[in-house]
Amino acid sequence: MLDSKVKFAIVGCGSIGKRHLAVLDADEEAEIVAICDTDLHKASELSNLYNGIKVYDSFAKMLGEIKADVINIVTPHHLHADMTIEALQKGFNVLVEKPMALTSFDCERMNNAADSNNKKLWVVKQNRYNVPIRLAKEALSNDRLGKIFMVKCDILWNRYQGYYDESPWRGKKKFEGGSLYTQASHFIDLLVWWFGDLVNAKSIMETQNHQIETEDSGTSVLKFSNGTLGSLIWTTCVYNKNYEGSITIIGEKGTIKIGGQYLNKIEYWDVEGYPLPEGIDFSDKPNAYGKYQGTSSNHDKVIRSIISQIKGRSFETVDGYEGIKSIRAIEMLYGSK
Repeated sequence: MLDSKVKFAIVGCGSIGKRHLAVLDADEEAEIVAICDTDLHKASELSNLYNGIKVYDSFAKMLGEIKADVINIVTPHHLHADMTIEALQKGFNVLVEKPMALTSFDCERMNNAADSNNKKLWVVKQNRYNVPIRLAKEALSNDRLGKIFMVKCDILWNRYQGYYDESPWRGKKKFEGGSLYTQASHFIDLLVWWFGDLVNAKSIMETQNHQIETEDSGTSVLKFSNGTLGSLIWTTCVYNKNYEGSITIIGEKGTIKIGGQYLNKIEYWDVEGYPLPEGIDFSDKPNAYGKYQGTSSNHDKVIRSIISQIKGRSFETVDGYEGIKSIRAIEMLYGSK
């Protein structure tokens, strides 16, 4: 394994599935052995783009025929749990996209399946690799900000009605869960990573501007296990295009604001005795993986970390026990309205 390529198979050929394909295709230590989608035409088009990768329209058949080290689950949210468990039980390691699942109960089932089958389960949390996020994490871990008083998180994005209409699952409670799972889960993951479990919340949510079952706007007051107070505002009702995704940390010895559209800019940094290092590019660029152009960066770093772990090198991955924390927080937020 040290010298051979790590073999991946992908289920789900939507926009994020295309991103996984392009990242794996560009990695010299990765090999894509199969792709799967119920829309065989869609899978076949991607296969042609990537030099004839084996295609399937049956997940069970693919698992029964291929030899792979990792199955990438990149399907609609409600399918994550059962597909992950099926792959783990068939002897594969699994990388599952966010959200890990739609309930913490399902997350626990997934973790139990990984443990009982002695397999690895990873969750995609690519924003943890953003340069501004890592700088803030380092400052927090080294207690540079002292006691943290408050955190403010704003997710001010646009999704037009067609975004929901063109999908059989977006905007539907049973299949998507809600905007907290789709638009906010990466932000909530970072808040829990930095400040501990969410221990109290009060929320107001509404559907203001779309014909959907789930909320498109909400605001929450938060308290984390380390005592930090917080606020969370999220919406998909911003006019015309995404405006901002930001986190502001207010501490005893400093203030940090990470902003931009995708947490890819340091907008404010004032930390006692800890200025920003010189000569670092603080902006994560939109991804460009050869055959795929996208907006959110760092899926390549997720894949690199998994390959490094499989090959016995140093790594920074997010496993299922870490992934379940943001799902528990989202459940608390929905239960607090």
